[in-house]
Amino acid sequence: MTLLRTIRHLALGACAAILLAGNAAYAATAANTSIHVDAAAQGTPLPHFWEQMFGSGRASLALRDDYRKDLDAVHQATGFGYIRFHGIFDHDVGLVRRGADGKISYNFSYVDQIYDGLLEHGVKPFVELSFMPEELTSNPKAIQEFWYHPNIAPPKDYAEWDAMIGAFAQHLIARYGIDEVASWYFEVWNEPNIGFWAGSPQQSTYFTLYDHTVLALKAVNPRLRVGGPSTAQAAWVPDFLKHTHDAKVPVDFVSTHVYGDDTAANVFKTKENIPRADMVCRSVDKVHKEIAASPYPHMPLVFSEYNASYANLPNVTDTVFMGPWMANTIRECAGKVEVMSYWSFSDVFEEQGVVQNPFYGGFGLIAADRIPKPAFNAFAMLHRLGDTRLAITSDSALATKRADGTIVLALWNYAPPVGDTASYTRGEPSGTSKHFSVDVAHLAVTAHATVWRLDEKHGNAVALFDQMGRPDFPSREQITQLREAGKPAAPEQVDMHHGKLDISIPPQGLVVIELH
Repeated sequence: MTLLRTIRHLALGACAAILLAGNAAYAATAANTSIHVDAAAQGTPLPHFWEQMFGSGRASLALRDDYRKDLDAVHQATGFGYIRFHGIFDHDVGLVRRGADGKISYNFSYVDQIYDGLLEHGVKPFVELSFMPEELTSNPKAIQEFWYHPNIAPPKDYAEWDAMIGAFAQHLIARYGIDEVASWYFEVWNEPNIGFWAGSPQQSTYFTLYDHTVLALKAVNPRLRVGGPSTAQAAWVPDFLKHTHDAKVPVDFVSTHVYGDDTAANVFKTKENIPRADMVCRSVDKVHKEIAASPYPHMPLVFSEYNASYANLPNVTDTVFMGPWMANTIRECAGKVEVMSYWSFSDVFEEQGVVQNPFYGGFGLIAADRIPKPAFNAFAMLHRLGDTRLAITSDSALATKRADGTIVLALWNYAPPVGDTASYTRGEPSGTSKHFSVDVAHLAVTAHATVWRLDEKHGNAVALFDQMGRPDFPSREQITQLREAGKPAAPEQVDMHHGKLDISIPPQGLVVIELH
């Protein structure tokens, strides 16, 4: 993620009304929506691609206690297996040293503490190989704008870069064993097509970096899993795969990024106005097709960053809006991508500097002071979905089945963010409640429904935070109250009548129903 995008967002203010108008097509209506499900249908596989990996702030934050507590909370809610962050080679991790004699040595102390901590908490590293160690850079002044100012230049001497990558891989294998490290991912750099790579021209110099890195890793052990180009805006994939094929360099997966408010001009080179609800999965579909048309038609696709917004928009990432947005993203992207990594799992995060308010529009599922956001509850609810998708016709619902036969439905009422999304606007979401009539064939006569809700009045700590006057630094008592308000709402038990159920959902509401 990049603050360049935030700046660019402010320059796009004139487009906001157009985008909101596009999103308005998804706003709730009072019309009844009928959902017909056959519980005996065979269905199609639905692996939980949206919750296998999460992003997070820079590497050194993984040493913090609050980071690890948030990690545990999200892991318990979703069972996710991988975590990705920037900066494992940054100065504050202390990997590279250059002595007075000019010789390079390595200190793996913090690297070990970081990766040991992740594994002890039940997740594996998705290793983003970044950024440039100060000791190896070709340009000490090539500093990115993040608060912690990583260096983004190519190496001064690729022999030194290759040696570092080799020593890094050898150390990981010696410490964790090749079977473990071969189950990780190694991704070369981060978003080299925008403000994170100072090579010129960007693409060809990134390809040079990729070639050196993948060959250095594979020289240590060919089982190491390596990919790229880790671009913003779903860019460069055809060129990257053509390059790896023509240069005969290994590639094990494709990775790229996209956000809900990336523009069609940047992603598709068109003048469309693509709604926030659709941008991510339109981009996934684009890259999926590009891979299919490449020399590697079955190459795994990893969207190693995605979210509804690349900017800090409190009316988007902090609010219940994320429930319907996330559910719709699962519906649209299913079957086109192996892994999607939500950016990010926690607001223990410092790209913009030290957090100054718990609800500033951060990317995380958990706000500062370990306060669960509505997005956390959305992920916890959607984790209940089965791993088989059942056919339905609605664009506001998912029907799934678990291995034990339990039917799990997600229903939602998408409505655009409230007011001006560039700054927080308090108020109820626009639109009206949406009524669903659910009819499930071949359901047991004794079946009943357990209903989980996320909306303005359920699982929403922001409502209480508004009542408190949105304090920058809540008291300890207020933090306790906010944590309680952010907990998932208690489920409701609802009787079924011959497989039928009626339920209403307010604007920006998400409902998950287990039928058992």
